[in-house]
Amino acid sequence: MKNAYVLIGLLLASAASADTRSVFVEDIEGERIRIAELHIETDGTYQMSMAQDPFTDHFLSMRPFKCLQGPAKHWCHVPYPYEIERNVSNDLTDLEYDLLFVWKGATEYGINMWNGVYYKLSEEDGQWVGILHEMNMDVLSAPPPAGELRPLSQKDLHESDPESHWLPRLVIQ
Repeated sequence: MKNAYVLIGLLLASAASADTRSVFVEDIEGERIRIAELHIETDGTYQMSMAQDPFTDHFLSMRPFKCLQGPAKHWCHVPYPYEIERNVSNDLTDLEYDLLFVWKGATEYGINMWNGVYYKLSEEDGQWVGILHEMNMDVLSAPPPAGELRPLSQKDLHESDPESHWLPRLVIQ
């Protein structure tokens, strides 16, 4: 019985030292939509659970997508299809890859992978803030070479004009 108490104590201590944060996308006026919960372990590994409520199901370009429906644009989550470590102990790149989106006009039928959205994350006042960068998602249409976990480079990302998009910011707190 003593071993059971020790195990419970270790589990509680481990859970207490982990960090849970909410992930929001934010419009130009500061209105937020909670899109995910992020659970970060003490070693920097993380798991992200996408929220169900704000997303609607769409079948676009012969694939299912979960999309946020805006007045003029829809923001569709694109799960990164290749291997990453899901670790934020050295940098936030893995998390950036897990938060890829593609936008489409609200009245358009399909999607254009040229309309990729990449939030470049940095730390600001104890939270992580992502600034929208545009990218051509076709760069990710083929798997990266073996052992290359991060195929995107700075030349693939283009900082966007915040006024030209529905959700130009991402905040993790």
